[in-house]
Amino acid sequence: MGNGNGATLIIPPQGPLKGRVAPPGSKSITNRALLLAGLAMGTSRLTGALKSDDTRYMAQALRDMGVDVDEPDDTTFVVHGTGRLNAPAQPLFLGNAGTATRFLTAAVAAAVDGTVVVDGDAHMRKRPIAPLVAALKTLGVDITAATGCPPVTVNGQGGYAGGRVEIDGGLSSQYVSALLMMGALGRAPTDVVLTGADIGAKGYVDLTTAAMAAFGAQVSHPRDTVWTVAATGYRAADFPVEPDASAATYLWAAEALTGGAIDLGTPATAFTQPDARAYDFIRLFPHLPAVIDGSQMQDAIPTLAVLAAFNATPVRFTGIANLRVKECDRVAALATELSRIRPGLGLEEGDDLLVASDPGLVGQSLPTRIETYADHRIAMSFALAGLKIHGITILDPACVAKTYPGYWQALDSLGVELVDAA
Repeated sequence: MGNGNGATLIIPPQGPLKGRVAPPGSKSITNRALLLAGLAMGTSRLTGALKSDDTRYMAQALRDMGVDVDEPDDTTFVVHGTGRLNAPAQPLFLGNAGTATRFLTAAVAAAVDGTVVVDGDAHMRKRPIAPLVAALKTLGVDITAATGCPPVTVNGQGGYAGGRVEIDGGLSSQYVSALLMMGALGRAPTDVVLTGADIGAKGYVDLTTAAMAAFGAQVSHPRDTVWTVAATGYRAADFPVEPDASAATYLWAAEALTGGAIDLGTPATAFTQPDARAYDFIRLFPHLPAVIDGSQMQDAIPTLAVLAAFNATPVRFTGIANLRVKECDRVAALATELSRIRPGLGLEEGDDLLVASDPGLVGQSLPTRIETYADHRIAMSFALAGLKIHGITILDPACVAKTYPGYWQALDSLGVELVDAA
């Protein structure tokens, strides 16, 4: 099975994909729960959690700040929190983990007495964090980010007063979530107020407040643009992590493309994550609607875009400008790699993505090496094209370790042949 660092050729299966595959735990929920457990007093047990690059960066950052984090098995974290974090001896290195970077930037401002540098790899150093930095400054936090991206230097005072903070959530809901989770650590309540553009992927903020409540926080939402967080701190909890809906979209799409029957162990209706909304579109294939608004299921758009390549009619994806500031510029990447398969298959129009669907692609031999831009979602979504087209090769397949280390094994278990093609 080819799943190394070089390249993996997907061999189209001869029939429907059938079997049972359990998606990993949610990355979004795991990283929220890890942080909250690290900030809580007492021992928390997170079950069904994701073990991937992103969550390991978060767990290691907590360890670097004096939190004991045990891993008794492949899906469990046991976190022994003391209600505070210590200044680390070295900068916190968080790779390209956006959740860990944004969430920790706010958390250390309230929980650390001392200086913390929050940093990442070359990709993370291109991802914006200036709106969060500006918001934290209004709360009196001593914080700098010279480039508007990591590294960020926070001179923590071991707490903050609370108060009112405004944030434009249009670029990333993670800024809002970061401020909310920090809010429970204030000495007085914190009001988080949205300004500017509509928030992207508001469902992720709902995930945040639900996780906060599980760890003892009190959050009210008196108006659409305001959350009030009581100064409760956090208490330890046993916390089950639901399967990752973003990961599930690849399996739902593989089922739709091959006419298969893949049991994920969790019905689509049971997911609370925003990307689960993609299922309602996937089940319409090959008759996806002419326009799909991706604003509230952003990480599912790569899956839907590749699926749209085989749709009966063209599909325009709107509301996806935020995809330009993910692990890569996903709007550009999707357009470029779709058109690498067949010229004109993907087209950028402003911040929209137009997929010129072509059901005739099925069964063709179109040798194509897909550039993945070190982006796990580009790799996993374009593997779907290899289920119907001969010659699709995924470069840097190991990048899926960011959120779904077992992805290639999952496809293999369903009968997809994968060949090393370095």
